[in-house]
Amino acid sequence: MALSSTIYKAALQIADMDRPYYHDHALTLARHPSETDERLMVRIVAFARHADERLSFAQGRLGAGPNSEDEPDLWRKDLTGAVELWVEAGLPDERAIRQACRRAGRVVVYAYGGRKADLWWEENRAGLERAKNLTVINLSPETTRALAALAKRGLELNCIIQDGQMWMGEGEERVEVKFTVMMEGKT
Repeated sequence: MALSSTIYKAALQIADMDRPYYHDHALTLARHPSETDERLMVRIVAFARHADERLSFAQGRLGAGPNSEDEPDLWRKDLTGAVELWVEAGLPDERAIRQACRRAGRVVVYAYGGRKADLWWEENRAGLERAKNLTVINLSPETTRALAALAKRGLELNCIIQDGQMWMGEGEERVEVKFTVMMEGKT
């Protein structure tokens, strides 16, 4: 018997002073049995950094698990259905990322996992640097562990972004989202 995804609900308040973007979002996320709390929270961080009225979690991922190459974790499409933004969380296959770069105007990968993420970047850097529309962001392991500790099925999160820094929290708990931009694509 196949295990089904667990549904998580998140009320997310975003105050992004850098853009400026101030909005509340009611998110519904499917957490596949193979997905960790850490990865779930990385997806929420990615949503917060790129929040927009047309940004959405890919529907094919709701039951398919985190490794579908046909759809990203998040995407934003224009009114014609063309993909403007493709966002992946984790350590995706280089070939899949290059395909995404051909399909979308901009691709962002949120890598995490500490040393595993560093090794992934070393192995894939040469091939990925050819993609001019690709941005790779490496989240610190301390950040993703702290975010995972916040995970629960009913979240009430707030996110503040100012001067390139980001904080995510629930109630009195605050996590500074520390990251390194490994590669900055052109938009």
